[in-house]
Amino acid sequence: MDTSFQQIMVDPTLAEMGKNLNEAMRILEDGHRESEEQQRHSRKDIPGPLQGSGQDVAHILQVVQNLMHGDENEDSQSHRRMQNVGEQGHMALLGHSLAAYISVLDKERLRKLTTRILSDTTLWLCRLFRYENGSAYYHEDDREGLLKVCRLVIHSRFDDYSTEGFNMLYNKQPVIYQSAACRSGLGQHLCNQLGLPLSSLCTVPCNTMFGSQHQMDVALLDRLIKDDMDSGKLPLLLIANAGTPAAGHTDKLGRLKELCAQYSMWLHVEGVNLATLALAYVKSSVMAATKCDSMTLTLGPWLGLPAVPAVTLYRHEDPSLSLAAGLNSSQPVEKLRALPLWLSLQYLGHDGIVERIRHASQLSQRLLDHLTKQTSITTADLLGNEVSLLEGLNLVEDDLNSPVVVFRFAQTHANSAQSGGPLETFHSSDREILDALNRWLGEQLALLVPASGVDIVDLEDEGSCVRFSPLMTAAVLGTKDEDVDMLAERLQEKIPVLISTLRLREEFREEVHRTAALTYIEDLSWPGLGTVRYEMSREEPDESKRQAELEKINSVLLKKLKELDSDLTFSTGPEFGPEKNCVYIGMATEDLDVAEVVEMIATIGREIEENSRLLENMTEVVRKGILEAELQLQKATEEKLLEEGVLRQLPVVGSVLNWFSPVQSLVKGRTFNLAAGSVDSTEPTYSMKAQSTGETPPPTPTSARTKHRLPGQKLFRRSLASSDCVSETSSVGQVEELEKEELREPAPEGREADVQKEPEPEPEQRGETPGEGEGGEQEGKREPEVEGRETEHPDSLR
Repeated sequence: MDTSFQQIMVDPTLAEMGKNLNEAMRILEDGHRESEEQQRHSRKDIPGPLQGSGQDVAHILQVVQNLMHGDENEDSQSHRRMQNVGEQGHMALLGHSLAAYISVLDKERLRKLTTRILSDTTLWLCRLFRYENGSAYYHEDDREGLLKVCRLVIHSRFDDYSTEGFNMLYNKQPVIYQSAACRSGLGQHLCNQLGLPLSSLCTVPCNTMFGSQHQMDVALLDRLIKDDMDSGKLPLLLIANAGTPAAGHTDKLGRLKELCAQYSMWLHVEGVNLATLALAYVKSSVMAATKCDSMTLTLGPWLGLPAVPAVTLYRHEDPSLSLAAGLNSSQPVEKLRALPLWLSLQYLGHDGIVERIRHASQLSQRLLDHLTKQTSITTADLLGNEVSLLEGLNLVEDDLNSPVVVFRFAQTHANSAQSGGPLETFHSSDREILDALNRWLGEQLALLVPASGVDIVDLEDEGSCVRFSPLMTAAVLGTKDEDVDMLAERLQEKIPVLISTLRLREEFREEVHRTAALTYIEDLSWPGLGTVRYEMSREEPDESKRQAELEKINSVLLKKLKELDSDLTFSTGPEFGPEKNCVYIGMATEDLDVAEVVEMIATIGREIEENSRLLENMTEVVRKGILEAELQLQKATEEKLLEEGVLRQLPVVGSVLNWFSPVQSLVKGRTFNLAAGSVDSTEPTYSMKAQSTGETPPPTPTSARTKHRLPGQKLFRRSLASSDCVSETSSVGQVEELEKEELREPAPEGREADVQKEPEPEPEQRGETPGEGEGGEQEGKREPEVEGRETEHPDSLR
């Protein structure tokens, strides 16, 4: 790109600008980071004084890169989802640099250039999105265009608004209507910026009986407008959706346009489905948006263009009112907002723009194809925009021409019977459990397939769902068909885990209730097997001390559970959760032994409590032992003094006496038994050459359900024929089969009796004499002779 600038551009300043931009982008996108020594002495987040001598461009860009990437280990997920700026992104960034350079031109040349840029961009967008005879307003905040449109409508409906101002609105209060499915905070923002009371905002509910539950109820809107007109209010503007922010549904724009024409209202449309107007085939509900009075387009995420403005297309015949509302500007510099978009549209071309939008629509259709190919999917009436279960997967929304797919996991009788086990009955109050599981599903899919761009959305009627909106993420993240295929595969892998967890929750609750030392904590927002707390067996009158001890025991319990070789995950739960001092157990598989899990938790908890009790008594035991040891040492010293005499204690005389007449003194050692809390003598140790046991400490409690595990088999897993543990230990099974085959084969001659029965012990070993074994009762107890085996005499056995 650097050589192309030098060959085409005559202005050396423009060539240098392109060269510097490429160099800056290369430095910022390069993975080279400062050394640890440089990072230690560099200022990251601490502001400092401005350098007096100034710094070079390379050093400043290095600082910017460090601030952009920061510590990649802290937030690796956000780093992976960072936008990949391609050539079209470089063109958009170049537009901002060119805007700064063009703004210093003389006024006449600047006016001609900005007029050309603005007219070209407006013409291209109106033709691309089938909006004839429209004007365009370019803005950074995607709500600003609608705000300017509201001011335009106020100026149009109130003739003396520019001179009278608020008095005109006081006499006849304007009303702005919006759908309940609109993005939150939009209406409040308009009222705050326009200086209108919140009573000027009317939220229209969505359908409840017929049609999609995310579409505006047109009949109810008609009644609301009539009521407002009867009360002396003025219906001003209606905000409709061509793709709701949550589910991607399109309102009935045709009927809404007729209603607005009937009451002289302004119709504004926004939404992600407006992007499909650029395709060859457009659904009729979306095509009706071309007849509206204004629409807002967010081309940045649709086309993967960074730092490009949003565009509001509108139709109005009076340019003076548009100027008064702020939709037109007499300042040429403000018209340069369209420059990055002007450059990017030329770089992509008409075919490139359409291809990106078509690719996003095909990705959503590809995901739907993956889901509908499953035999367990049942498709409901498409007018209701619902597709039901895929082995526990419930497609909540499905608009064939919408690039938004919203799906949700739900429990059914079919997948419960398939998973094996009783079906847990869920009522409306248990919706929180499914919402928690769906949030976990969305987080897992976003983590496993980050290029898919899936996220979690909360719908009023359906609850928490997983949303796939490729038109808002595909161009930014570079989503491909392979990513959608991988998303479907990961989704299919997670469905059995969700079904098993949902089925085992009730069994886990019952097992915990049957265990005396554990308390079940009801937390419907936790996506896992459940929550449990270990309770101390002894009573503590001091509540603060009891809570501290309880926190200590459960924290140690959680640490020991994490150290186990198990597929289960144990955690402290949400950071700001309502319950404390608990153990949260994660998702479960089908072969999980719930009873063993509960018993293991109780066993480890009792062991921790007993060890804690032992440590509490240790101080007193050690103190008493030290006192007793001091007394015994003092007594031993006195006995030694009496035994050796006084003369042997003198320095010189004692040495001479000991040399002439040595004394054989007996050294008496002492041992301190921590378990018994007593000081014992070491004489039994030296005399018997074995450690005296005394009182043995209580045995460490172990789980009664501890069972033999095959090599490679983890804890808490049942030995199912279809489980993974059997496949991992297939070699062990082969050895067992070989041993069984050897036992089934006929024994060779002379060894058959050895296989059938062990040889009878000798008469002497049974406490009998040889004579007694040869006759009498011994003769009747003799083993029958086996064919092919010689009878051996007892003497020969000796």
